[in-house]
Amino acid sequence: MKKNRNILGFTLGLFLSSLHFIWLLLVAFGVAKPIMDWILMLHHINFQYTIAQFNFGYAAFLVVFTFVVGFVSGWIIGLFWSLMPKK
Repeated sequence: MKKNRNILGFTLGLFLSSLHFIWLLLVAFGVAKPIMDWILMLHHINFQYTIAQFNFGYAAFLVVFTFVVGFVSGWIIGLFWSLMPKK
C-alpha cells in the first residue's frame, strides 16, 4: 500500500507543479495579465494589480514547492484511503 501512496503523491505533485509551470510560462511570455483580467471579469471581480517581472529563482522555488505540497497531500490522501475499511 505504501507504493500506492507514493504513486498518488507523485501524481498529485506532478499535476500541481505542471499547472504552476504553465502559469510561469504565461508570466515569462507576458500573456498572464490578459488571461487573469479575463478570468477575473468572469467572476465579476475588478481591481488593480500588476504581474511581477519573471524571476527564475522564484519560478524554480514555486515549481518545487508546489510539487512537494502536492506529493505530501497525495501521500496523506493515500494513507487515509488505505486505512478505510475494505468490503
